[in-house]
Amino acid sequence: MRQNEILNGIEVKNEDGVIVGQSRLAAIKGIGEVVISRIAMAAPGMLILPLIMERLEKVPAYRRIKWINAPFQTLMVGCFLCFMVPTACALFPQQCSLDTSTMRTFEPELYEEIEKKTGGNVPKRVYFNKGL
Repeated sequence: MRQNEILNGIEVKNEDGVIVGQSRLAAIKGIGEVVISRIAMAAPGMLILPLIMERLEKVPAYRRIKWINAPFQTLMVGCFLCFMVPTACALFPQQCSLDTSTMRTFEPELYEEIEKKTGGNVPKRVYFNKGL
């Protein structure tokens, strides 16, 4: 889905918001952070809900009402998501940064491009939008 970002890179900007290049390294970092956030979003529904359901299935009143299982699980997943979506989105900042010394090591051609665009005054960090 975000394969083009990895292949072509994403826009990186200096501290003034001026686009200085396209970085594949920034794309990989951004996508990695999004993956971690999405796993954190889904984890409680996949880890905690089965434990709750296992306990509830032992309660006689819950066993008598057969139709309650699916609505209850849906409600619980909804509750987990209400809390976990904002929490997971807050794990990493929307506007991420990348040290240009790292860029010099892994993307020397981009570093040279930034050097030319900035007249040799390379910023210490470049910034990019990691996505959601």
